Amino acid sequence: MVKQFTKAVLRLLPERQFILPLGTVGQKGENIMKNKVLVAGCGISGIGAARMLLAAGKSVILYDGNDKKNKEEIRAQVADNSSDETLSIVLGTLTQDVIDQSEYCVISPGIPTDIAFVEELKKNGVPIWSEIELAYHYAKGQVIGITGTNGKTTTTALTGEIMAAHFGKDKTFVVGNIGTAYTGKALETKEDSVTVAEISSFQLETALTFRPHVSAILNITPDHLNRHKTMECYIAVKESITKNQTKDDFCVLNYDDEVLRSFAPSCPATVIFFSSRHSLEEGFCMDGNRLVYRHDGKEEIIGTTDQFNLVGQCNYENIMAAAAIGTAMGVPMETIRQTAYNFKAVEHRIEYTATKKQVRYYNDSKGTNPDAAIQGIRAMTTPTCLIGGGYDKGSTYDEWIEAFGSTIKYLVLIGQTSKAIADCCEKHGFTNYEFATSMEEAVEKCASHAKPGEAVLLSPACASWGMFDNYEQRGRIFKELVRKLPD
Repeated sequence: MVKQFTKAVLRLLPERQFILPLGTVGQKGENIMKNKVLVAGCGISGIGAARMLLAAGKSVILYDGNDKKNKEEIRAQVADNSSDETLSIVLGTLTQDVIDQSEYCVISPGIPTDIAFVEELKKNGVPIWSEIELAYHYAKGQVIGITGTNGKTTTTALTGEIMAAHFGKDKTFVVGNIGTAYTGKALETKEDSVTVAEISSFQLETALTFRPHVSAILNITPDHLNRHKTMECYIAVKESITKNQTKDDFCVLNYDDEVLRSFAPSCPATVIFFSSRHSLEEGFCMDGNRLVYRHDGKEEIIGTTDQFNLVGQCNYENIMAAAAIGTAMGVPMETIRQTAYNFKAVEHRIEYTATKKQVRYYNDSKGTNPDAAIQGIRAMTTPTCLIGGGYDKGSTYDEWIEAFGSTIKYLVLIGQTSKAIADCCEKHGFTNYEFATSMEEAVEKCASHAKPGEAVLLSPACASWGMFDNYEQRGRIFKELVRKLPD
């Protein structure tokens, strides 16, 4: 490891330690870096990475495998005044010439690390970085990293509000999977900034030196197995958020998750537990309807369940996780308490949308796997019509369907997984389902079946890809269609 590069080498800030790629510095320390950074993917993170690199004085090759995209539109998204010398855009096939020009590659999280062009880059000694890794080297201040299968977005948003209440809104940045690229904000950070980052397993795969002062792993349940192949690999990637931490740092873990509880003794950071099912002598837990923090023989009350706008066990866990992070960051409990009281559900996570003909509609598009979707079902208190299905991530749906109980009266299936979910429904004796070819048709079917006093819930248990660009688009289309329904 080295502490610092000259600005002429890579313009990486000296505050971050950096693993120097093999072969980039000669025996006398001379710079033999290549000329350009390859950014793979033209989504939110890729555009954010390209913008930041250009702002830092780097030349960028922005690549996307979709040759149908418009180069000029992409260029306008990145920088209107960029030249072909500073920003070149490559679509379709990645040639050897491009690989030979690249000093390293920043890969978007949606691109698997084992596909052909990435393997070719590795073979040619091109280091592969995540957008999170890149941003981390440029950013200043303290970093909080939040991962897990479910609850990340709500916990990240609430943690961001807690940090803003204590450190100031102008010093707090909320980034990552929550919708704002880390690279889009990294250059704005200062030494007294706090960055709260929602981080996916995809981003952690290529995060080399990323070291949050406080990390959180909220839970680990099967997800993205089409990418990670095994649960063992998925677990290892999630736990890797702590790999560069020390005992001077903190890691918030879910005590109720057996995987995380067993990970705690080997975790390099100081562990803070939270639990909704166990009474803890040290940590955050529930005592009846009270959320409490126990430490050093003392007990502090965060609040009672009826004092929060968030509802459901999953959300009480999110509150405790955010409170634990706040405590690790030195935020007074009164600030944590008041912020949690005032916090409302984030968009797409069990989000109340509207009431139409006395039927309440909820958008839980962020329920992109069965376990997350189970939490959405558990939050419903009346008979519910459910919209499910989408892109196949290799999940199984048995536990999700078993969770229907007496709550889910009718299911509308959309997307690639429709047939597989229907087969699973039949296996479990649930036959009240139909298929729909669009979100509009699904909403119409649910509206026709739901009776006054009941609810309609979009909680797909699947990713959005194929029918939608992302879960945000899926959720917003659902909300638009609901609002057009007659009152």
